[in-house]
Amino acid sequence: MARRPLVAGNWKMNGDRAGVDRLVRGILAGLAQGGGVEVMVCPSYVHIPQVAELTRGTPLAVGAQDLSEYDSGAYTGEVSGAMLAEFGCGSVIVGHSERRHLFGESDDRVAEKFAAALRHGLTPVLCVGETLEERRAGSTEQVIARQLDAVIGHVGVPALAGAVIAYEPVWAIGTGQTATPDQAQAVHAFIRERIGGRDPGLAGEVRILYGGSVKPDNAGSLFGMADIDGGLIGGASLDADAFLAIVRSAGQE
Repeated sequence: MARRPLVAGNWKMNGDRAGVDRLVRGILAGLAQGGGVEVMVCPSYVHIPQVAELTRGTPLAVGAQDLSEYDSGAYTGEVSGAMLAEFGCGSVIVGHSERRHLFGESDDRVAEKFAAALRHGLTPVLCVGETLEERRAGSTEQVIARQLDAVIGHVGVPALAGAVIAYEPVWAIGTGQTATPDQAQAVHAFIRERIGGRDPGLAGEVRILYGGSVKPDNAGSLFGMADIDGGLIGGASLDADAFLAIVRSAGQE
């Protein structure tokens, strides 16, 4: 069975109530009902209830950008998976490079967050990726393997059946640089092979997204690669027309 493409918008720390309303309505106006592409947006925590209300009964899914590894308790400023699920989230990004590199999240903590998402019925979108220095050193596969293995070691390979993986080269996020389709495909193939070494059937089913300066003019060439199943979109997801163009590119592959 073919993997259904997924295009997810990561809005990061952007938006206000009026702008979020315009953005969601703009996306919904151009989104085909029952299309072949799964589409999701991940607003900030405070905008999740607003977006969930606007998207109720539509094909646009709502996810979160992060969650706590803890389920409840004295963890000031944290948001649990149960809270996200209660307010309409079906998915959550874990291990985004900005969480890893700006906020010091370790591989082990990302694995704990992955497990927390599963406990609360959320689909984790696990981000993995290397820095420019790591790529130049030829250690891309070593870094990706370490990040993947931390999660697999914590929850087991079968847990990946309920997840999405996103390859996001750190050097291509918000920089305007993009991995070439061949570069991206090579890493996606490595990820699939890494999983396939433990469960070949699951490797063929898990969706692997590309994230890193995806735009309407490069989306088609990226999504045309055999192991790229859609995109985790940053800046372009803040523009309804650009985001919809990327969604259409995913539907054509």
